[in-house]
Amino acid sequence: MRFDKLTLKAQEAVQAAQEMAAQRDHQKIEPLHFLAALLQQQEGIVPPLLARLGVPQQILSADLEKKLAQLPAVTGMAQQYLGPAANEVLKRSFDEAQQFRDEYVSTEHLLLAIAALPRDPAADLLRRNGAGRDAILQALASLRGTQRVTSPNPEATYRALEQYTRDLTD
Repeated sequence: MRFDKLTLKAQEAVQAAQEMAAQRDHQKIEPLHFLAALLQQQEGIVPPLLARLGVPQQILSADLEKKLAQLPAVTGMAQQYLGPAANEVLKRSFDEAQQFRDEYVSTEHLLLAIAALPRDPAADLLRRNGAGRDAILQALASLRGTQRVTSPNPEATYRALEQYTRDLTD
């Protein structure tokens, strides 16, 4: 796994997930931690993407908080590790980036990878709130268009495009 191939926001999300697990004394990092970290990124693409889908983010966040509270906590000198499902999310996110022909793995790839997990609490939360993988793909296509992730900081490009250009199709 090459973490230098993650965008800055994706790296921040992985680090925030790890910190969140540590604060809660969770030894195993799960996709729930990744999803919570993605939802907390105010400057990221995930919150606007979910808003475009009509996902009630307060309800999703509350449900997510309940699921996180149910995870086992370990006190003492326990070493953290990526759980199998979280490892699968990272692996699938690289596959998602490759399908988009992107050079870097971004937060939307992480979200798509989470949504694609079978029988996972984070994926179930997304699906129950109207953000299944197919719905995310459609919303992403309308937000992103034909742009590719070719730099480690594509969010800055999106902000610059919004700030200095006007979408004539709107």
